[in-house]
Amino acid sequence: MNFLDQYFKLTANGSNVRTEVLAGLTTFLTMAYIIFVNPSILGDAGMPKDAVFVATCVAAAIGTLIMGLYANFPIGLAPGMGLNAYFAYGVVQGMGFPWEAALGAVFVSGCCFLIVSLLRIREKIMSAIPPSLRTAIPAGVGLFLALISLKNSGIVVASPATFLTMGDLHKPEPILAVVGFLVIVALDRLRVTGALLIGIMTVTILSFFFAGNTFNGVVSLPPSIEPTVFKMDIIGAISHGLVTVVLVFFLVELFDATGTLMGVAQRAGLMKDGKMPVGMNKALLADSGAIIAGSVLGTSSTTAFIESAAGVQAGGRTGLTAVTVAVLFLLALFIAPLAGVVPAYATAPALFFVACLMLRELTEINWNETTESVPAVITALVMPFTYSIANGLALGFISYAGLKLLTGKYREVSGMIWSIAGVFLFKTIYIAG
Repeated sequence: MNFLDQYFKLTANGSNVRTEVLAGLTTFLTMAYIIFVNPSILGDAGMPKDAVFVATCVAAAIGTLIMGLYANFPIGLAPGMGLNAYFAYGVVQGMGFPWEAALGAVFVSGCCFLIVSLLRIREKIMSAIPPSLRTAIPAGVGLFLALISLKNSGIVVASPATFLTMGDLHKPEPILAVVGFLVIVALDRLRVTGALLIGIMTVTILSFFFAGNTFNGVVSLPPSIEPTVFKMDIIGAISHGLVTVVLVFFLVELFDATGTLMGVAQRAGLMKDGKMPVGMNKALLADSGAIIAGSVLGTSSTTAFIESAAGVQAGGRTGLTAVTVAVLFLLALFIAPLAGVVPAYATAPALFFVACLMLRELTEINWNETTESVPAVITALVMPFTYSIANGLALGFISYAGLKLLTGKYREVSGMIWSIAGVFLFKTIYIAG
């Protein structure tokens, strides 16, 4: 215990081993859905699902372990939602490229990502982000979490007439999600340790009695990863003209991961006076390396998960939380049936509660200065409405620079922000997807 305290600086961060392990378990349970969703999506691209299942678990474990041991951050990594959809439906199905070449594009984008991180350009980008946009990022991530949770619980469903509408609240899934949410809020208000985890487990247990959840065993041997490991086609990616694809992967990875890291770091109290915490560059290097590792193993871009905010809310403050998540991802290789017992509507209440807390960041915006408040609102709203953190950041930066220019306040915009806004404007106009 003394070794763990010294290595992860538990006491200095106001935490302990028990809290960190509980936080790691909470984060894992909110992320575990990716173990089953990612193989399904990449399977639509023609990739062998069993091998992708193993690649997903191993890539998540490697990336999260680096984040915990090297950066000492309580953030979990796994193949990102949105990035996997672009991989399968945009690049492979839409453009007709082989999945091996698409993996090559992910590998190249990861290498570019790593170089940018090593040169500390990402850190400079994050430090240059104005306070209004920096405040809007965690709020936007919160709204994004809220939409994911409402969708996973069945409370919000798709509608051809209005895009979104209320789901069937007579079904057991949304009812159990509401029960879980009330349990979490009540326990948190009563300062019960592990409130989020208790809420998740409560809904999971109830699902066996009221929602037809089934127990499919505990242990199974992991499938072979041989069909996907080292199958990325780098030469094919370059020869097929995937430069545009690499650029899109790179931009989405850059700002999805950056936005997530900033949002979770701010929620964890790791950012002081709006400045990046010590070790942030290590965190940036960790998710850069995870992209490369994931492409080698056979999965789409691995990135920091916004669901890590659930573990932070449960008390996670150090890399021990991440190490716990990594260990659980490795164990999931052998207990896949058990990991699949926790339904999405059981983790939805935890995500929605975290979303509620993250929205308080909006109170820090200077609402009297519209050149600051309007880009912040655009950033926060576009994230959930386009189901993309990157899109919110793109339109936020473009509107911020544009409004400052039109109102004669262009001197308030740093060269870095002008450059970012220009790149996003170029991507928005000339690059589809």
